Amino acid sequence: MLQVQNEFAPLKKVLLGSALMNGPAPKLEDTYDPKSREHLLAGTYPSASEIQTELNAFKAVLEKYEVEVIHPDILPDVNQIYARDIGFVIDSVLVRSNILPLREAEIKGLDSLWNSLKPEEKCILDEEVHVEGGDVLLHQDYVFVGIYSGIDYPDCITARTNSKAVSALQEKFPHKKVKGFELVKSNTDPYCNALHLDCCFQPLGGEHLMIHPEGFASVEDLEWIRSFFHPERICEITAEEMYAMQCNLFSIRPDVVVSDPSFTRVNQWFHSRGFQVEEVPYSSVSKQEGLFRCTTLPLIRES
Repeated sequence: MLQVQNEFAPLKKVLLGSALMNGPAPKLEDTYDPKSREHLLAGTYPSASEIQTELNAFKAVLEKYEVEVIHPDILPDVNQIYARDIGFVIDSVLVRSNILPLREAEIKGLDSLWNSLKPEEKCILDEEVHVEGGDVLLHQDYVFVGIYSGIDYPDCITARTNSKAVSALQEKFPHKKVKGFELVKSNTDPYCNALHLDCCFQPLGGEHLMIHPEGFASVEDLEWIRSFFHPERICEITAEEMYAMQCNLFSIRPDVVVSDPSFTRVNQWFHSRGFQVEEVPYSSVSKQEGLFRCTTLPLIRES
């Protein structure tokens, strides 16, 4: 049975991404985020083996907390690192993402899980509803959705979720309050690109929040967030820290968060507030503009 209501309740089961058959590095014209493009041009694009080593280290930490870890069905020459984007669980329903066309092959990695579920545990949205799981965050009664509605949406490859996702999810989950946040996008500058909502916004246990304010296009959205979360429990992330993916951490329990050891300031902020910080080096994963949350698809968290 699936069950997820927030981002930080004790985790019991998770789908973790894989790089076992990731294939070669993409061609420059086939990249779909500015950070991957940057590392291809610099000759620093990570190898599949480097990424798999980091995923294995993350898996060991998850299993330390008795989390059941499963993986997508392995597909040859398909990037399956970022499991978050191919689907997401709201309450007891797995929503299959309508993902960027360049990433459509990744969806087949869900087949075994999908086929094991009952009809009432599955949701396929209409084709015109674009959504990737990194843009969907749960917070009890709320579903927060990162969107982009600029007129250049068809040409903006970093725009992954449209405004139709907000109304579609509200219709599917009428008992939830689905709130959209307009994000800042750039096809070329990773310092000015909120690829997904979880790159600039991360609710944590104890009503804490990590946020990169410049990732939001609307002042009204920022004002709403700052009124919803207590100011003393908000950690603001700089552009440099956002570039390093320091909002994209992962909660195993309300007081346990997984972070990279290089995130010195952020990790100290967690320690000062009583969190246990599990440090896992994830610098290779970050070179494709994703981190801990991006590589996970939680299936069961305690109510």
